Amino acid sequence: MRRSIQLFLFLLFITQSSCLEKPKEPPASQKEIIVGYVPGFRGILDQLSIDANKLTHINYAFVDVQDSMAWLTNLETDTVNFRILNKLKEVNPDLKILISIGGWSWSGKFSDAVLTPDSRYKFAKTSVDIVADYDLDGVDIDWEYPGQIGDNNVFRPEDKQNYTLMFEAIRKELDELSKNTGKYYELTTAVGASYSYIEHTEMDKAVKYLDYVNLMTYDFYTSGDSAGHHSNLYPPEDYDKDASAHKTFHLFVEAGVPADKLVMGLPFYGRSWIMKSADKHGINMPVVNHVFTFKLYRFLIVIRDQLIGFTVEKIWCFCIFIPVPDKTILINQTIFNVGVSSTPGSSFNRHVDTMFICTFHDPAPSVKRQSHYQFICRHPGFDE
Repeated sequence: MRRSIQLFLFLLFITQSSCLEKPKEPPASQKEIIVGYVPGFRGILDQLSIDANKLTHINYAFVDVQDSMAWLTNLETDTVNFRILNKLKEVNPDLKILISIGGWSWSGKFSDAVLTPDSRYKFAKTSVDIVADYDLDGVDIDWEYPGQIGDNNVFRPEDKQNYTLMFEAIRKELDELSKNTGKYYELTTAVGASYSYIEHTEMDKAVKYLDYVNLMTYDFYTSGDSAGHHSNLYPPEDYDKDASAHKTFHLFVEAGVPADKLVMGLPFYGRSWIMKSADKHGINMPVVNHVFTFKLYRFLIVIRDQLIGFTVEKIWCFCIFIPVPDKTILINQTIFNVGVSSTPGSSFNRHVDTMFICTFHDPAPSVKRQSHYQFICRHPGFDE
């Protein structure tokens, strides 16, 4: 307790001393940005499961949107988690902790929250208040999706312009906070890896207020009648038809986002299907059933070993963003295993004669090559 109080007083002294200083400017583009989402919605975080030295940023998932306010739905555990995450700075003093607002389940009221100047101010102010109250480092917006229904969300055509105005309002409040602390606060966003996301936003305007744009380059295949890589670097067959991280990266560059602000998303989970045949290794081929289970991916992680030091129990719901891509690599940057599911008593035993496939990242060649790809693309002069 005494140590905690001494630490608090030291930080308070630094804060008061820096109030007279000019707010710091945004940091120069780093060699690499590694952003990990931690699942605060699941309760108290396990500090030992996070290797802070292997991350530059942690996004706390998630903060809700209620009555045009950023809202800590799980206040009791959220406050504990903020203390846990800030303690990681003892290991990595340069680590940045951001609140991530929205996500798939909590994006339903973004459109209302940013509809008017008053509502935008209320939303921006409450977002930054959380940052100030818990000594955090910025705000990440995960609106899924502006101008689109997402998970049965409220949406309207005005979302396209209000998306930009939202970032302007948040940036203004963060800069006001900087005047009091002398510290620069980051503003980032996670974006859908599709042309439709670009169509419903003004990325060339919004990016002026943003430090980084995190590309959700995963879940290319989820449900549906066919299977394929769900987080591949390059398209397996047809560039125009197939989604890929490479295609997404260039779509956002063409939309006006500087390459050095783009950060590629990499999932720490796999997807799997029961196939009608093993033709083409399942790429764009019809499925019998889609199967995605926590237990399956725990099994895969055990086989492949742990990724970047995170425990098997936590890793399945963890996404990691790595500044990314490498043109010398093969198309399937995702490991694709094909085998017969014939284990008696397994969840697939009724499909004894069909093929089971799963797609996931191999931590050695796949992750490293994607990192090299973005390292190249985030620097001036990159080409095709």
